[in-house]
Amino acid sequence: MNKTKEVLITSFALFSMFFGAGNLLLPPLLGYNSGEDWFWVTIGFMITAVVIPILGILAHAKLQGTMYDFGKKVSPFFSLVYCVIVYIISIAIPSPRTASATHEIAIYPTFGTSALLTSTIYFSLVLLFVLNRNKILNFIGKYLTPLIVIMLLLIIGIGLFSSEMITNASKFEAPIVSGLLEGYQTFDAIGAVVVGAVIIISLNFKSHATFEAKKDLIKKSGLIAGLGLFIIYSGLISVGAFYGSEINIDTSLSSDMQRATLLRGISIASLGSFGNTVLSVLITLACFTTAVAIITGTADYFKGLFKESQNAYTITGVVACLIGILVGQLDFHSIIMIALPVLMFIYPITIVLILLNVIPEKFASKTVFRGVVLVTFIFSIPDVASFLIPSENLEGIKTIIPFAQHNLGWVLPAFMTFLLVNVFSKKETSIIR
Repeated sequence: MNKTKEVLITSFALFSMFFGAGNLLLPPLLGYNSGEDWFWVTIGFMITAVVIPILGILAHAKLQGTMYDFGKKVSPFFSLVYCVIVYIISIAIPSPRTASATHEIAIYPTFGTSALLTSTIYFSLVLLFVLNRNKILNFIGKYLTPLIVIMLLLIIGIGLFSSEMITNASKFEAPIVSGLLEGYQTFDAIGAVVVGAVIIISLNFKSHATFEAKKDLIKKSGLIAGLGLFIIYSGLISVGAFYGSEINIDTSLSSDMQRATLLRGISIASLGSFGNTVLSVLITLACFTTAVAIITGTADYFKGLFKESQNAYTITGVVACLIGILVGQLDFHSIIMIALPVLMFIYPITIVLILLNVIPEKFASKTVFRGVVLVTFIFSIPDVASFLIPSENLEGIKTIIPFAQHNLGWVLPAFMTFLLVNVFSKKETSIIR
C-alpha cells in the first residue's frame, strides 16, 4: 500500500475511534455556556481532549506494545491491575454511553422504540465488527471516517456562516479550567491508551514493516488525527458559542438533554430539515466506531493475557457487548454521573503515565515512575472522595492543596515529585562516580 495512503487511512481510523458520543455532544454546550470566553474554554478543552491523547499515541509509537507497557516501570503487578481497571471502565462506561447517545438522539426521536431494542441491535453489529478483527482498520479508515468528517464539516462550516456570531456572557469563572475538566469527560486520554494498542495490533496484522517504519507511521497518523480533532472541537465549541443568542436551551432539562437539544438546533439551523437526518447518521457512526475500538482493544488485551487465545478474544467481545446492552439502557446523563468519580481516580494516573512514557528515558526512570504515580494517586483521593462522600473535612483538606478546588490537586505534587526525584537521582549518580 502507498505510504501516504496508509498514513491517511490510519489517521482517519484513529480519529473516528477517538470521536464518539461525548466528543460530539460535549463541545457545543461547552461553547454555549462559555459565550464570549469560548476561545479560553477551547484552550483548556484541547489540553485534556487533544494534546494529552495525542501524546498517548506518540507514547504508543515509542513503545509499540500493549497498554501493559505503559505502567510496567511502576511494577508488573501495578500495570496488570491498571490495565484490568481501565478495560473494565471502558466497557462499562464509555462503550455503553455510545449506545445511549445513539438511542436518545438518533433512534428514539424518529422511531420511538425502547432503549433495550436499540442497544441490542447496536451491540450485535458492534460484535460483528469485533469478530472480524483484521478488517477493522481499513473499513473504518476508508469508509466510515470520511462520512463522519464530511457531515461534521457541513454542520460546522454552514453553521458558522449562517449564525449571527453574537455570543452571550460566560457562565464560567475560570474558563480554561472549565474546558480542561470538560475534556476529562471525552475519555480521550483513556481512549489513547486503548485505541493506540488497537492500532499497533492492526498494523502488525497487515504489515511486516520495521519498528522504525511503524513508529513513523503511527506518529504521523497521530498528529493528523490530532489536527482533525482540534479543528472539529474548535468548530463545535465556536458554533455552540455563536448560536447562544439564537437557540434557547431550557435549563430545567438535564444536561444531556440540553446537549442534544442544542446540537439538534444547530444542525437544523445550518442544514434545514435535512439537519435532523444528518445528525442522526452522524451520531450513530461516531458512536459506533468508538464502541468497536473500545471492545476490540479490550478483547485484544485479554487475548494476550491468556496466551493469544482466540476463545478469550471472542468471550471478552461477547461479554463486553452484553454489558453494553445492559448499561446502554441508562440515559446519557446517568452514565456521565457514574463516570465522574471514576474519572477523577483513573484519569490523573493515565495522564502521568502518558507523559512519563513520552519524555526521554533519562528523565523517566523506574524510581520517577513509582514516585510520580504514587503521589498522583494520593492527591487524587480527595477529588474522588468529595464526589462519593461530600463532607466539610474534605473541603477543608482541598483548600490546603493548590488547585484542589478545581479537582486538579494532584498536578503540582506530581510535578514537584518528578523534579525532586530527577534532581536527587542525578546527585546520587554524580556522588557514586
